[in-house]
Amino acid sequence: CQPRMEKEEYLMIADTMKNIEKYRGLSKNLDTAIAFLKEYDLSSLPDGKTVVDGARVFVNVMEADLREPEGAAYEYHKKYADIQINIDGSERWEYTVNGSPEGTFDVASDFGLKKGDASGSGTLGDDRFIIFFPDELHKPSCINGSCRHVRKAVVKVEMS
Repeated sequence: CQPRMEKEEYLMIADTMKNIEKYRGLSKNLDTAIAFLKEYDLSSLPDGKTVVDGARVFVNVMEADLREPEGAAYEYHKKYADIQINIDGSERWEYTVNGSPEGTFDVASDFGLKKGDASGSGTLGDDRFIIFFPDELHKPSCINGSCRHVRKAVVKVEMS
C-alpha cells in the first residue's frame, strides 16, 4: 500500500540534462521550464533575468564565486523550485532534512535561511542539473576541488 499524501510533495531531483524530459508531467510550470531548457542554449543567455513565462518561470544567469560549505546556512523557498545548472565550471551542493531558522523568511523574495547539518551532497557541472523543490533546504555554490568560480543558471519555477 502507498501512503496517502494530503498535498503534493516532491523530492529533489539530480540527473543529467539528457534525462530532463523524463520529469515532464510533475507540474505545468515545470513542463514549461523543461521545454525552454531543451530549446535554448543557456550559455547564450545574458547575465541577469530572462523571463520565460511571466512570474511562473524565469531564468537567472549569474557569475558566482564559490564558498566553503562550513558555516554557511541552507536556503529554502516556499513558492518556487530551483533548477540549478552550471554553464561553466563545477560546484558542490549540499542538502539537509532538518534545520533551525536563521532570521525571518522574506516572502517578497521567496527566500529564507536555516542552519543544519548536511544530510547529503553532490556536484553540478558536466551537464548535470538539480531541482530543489519548495521547502527543501539546500546549500549551492560550494567549492568543488580547485573550481572556485562558476557561471550558472537558476531556473525559477512557481510550484504554488
